[in-house]
Amino acid sequence: MKMKFISWNIDSLNAALTSDSARAQLSQAVLAKIADLDADVIALQETKLSAKGPTSKHLTRLAQLFPDYTVAWRSSVEPARKGYAGTLFLYKETLAVTVEQPEIDAPSTMDSEGRILTLEFDQFYLTQVYTPNAGDGLKRLADRQLWDAKYRNYLVGLDAKKPVIATGDFNVAHFEIDLAHPANNRNSPGFTDEERQGFTTLLAAGFTDTFRHLHGQLANVYSWWAQRSKTSKLNNSGWRIDYFLTSNRLADRVTASEMIDSGARQDHTPLLLEIDL
Repeated sequence: MKMKFISWNIDSLNAALTSDSARAQLSQAVLAKIADLDADVIALQETKLSAKGPTSKHLTRLAQLFPDYTVAWRSSVEPARKGYAGTLFLYKETLAVTVEQPEIDAPSTMDSEGRILTLEFDQFYLTQVYTPNAGDGLKRLADRQLWDAKYRNYLVGLDAKKPVIATGDFNVAHFEIDLAHPANNRNSPGFTDEERQGFTTLLAAGFTDTFRHLHGQLANVYSWWAQRSKTSKLNNSGWRIDYFLTSNRLADRVTASEMIDSGARQDHTPLLLEIDL
């Protein structure tokens, strides 16, 4: 059974679906490209929807873009910030899945921020994550380290039952090759020794970075370019912080793990995984 999955930190689903700003138009072009790829499941992070989830307007627009898909969502709820973080799946109506909204005993309000959403299939789990950022001045780094340990335990628990595909914005560039300017970012959020070690420990627990598995030490391939710098994408001054991981026993079944070109749009670009299950 060959399956195709797409993952994208969309940075506001509402803006992508309802705004007509220049940036929203770039987002809409990416959504159209994703729709054309006809994936079995699409995972979206940082949806920034209200606690009530997608509005009827959102759902109508999604149905137009992605007919024959079911929507599953999870939003940030009190006591966490409103309109913050959040995850959403679009999956083909023909798929038999169970939707799970796990809590991992995360620190602070992280369990209420809608950061993990999981689909259980007969033969495997597909789970997506929007990992907390360590924050300006690394003020959330201690909480982030605890999150990494709790999230790892969660994936290991799933993996004990059936194989796992884990995707999303992990907010860490693992190796120096995973960002354009490692020396300048040694203590930046997403490239601290602590976060990088957390990701190393996660992989060591039984998971494979599918992009590196297929592409080895291929350089200058990134999934995120800073919006604050107008030339970051033009100069390919990016970071690879979005991933498709699999349980080690699935790794050799992966036939594609790629970035989807998002054109002039900065911030995150979508990822594509094809796997023979």
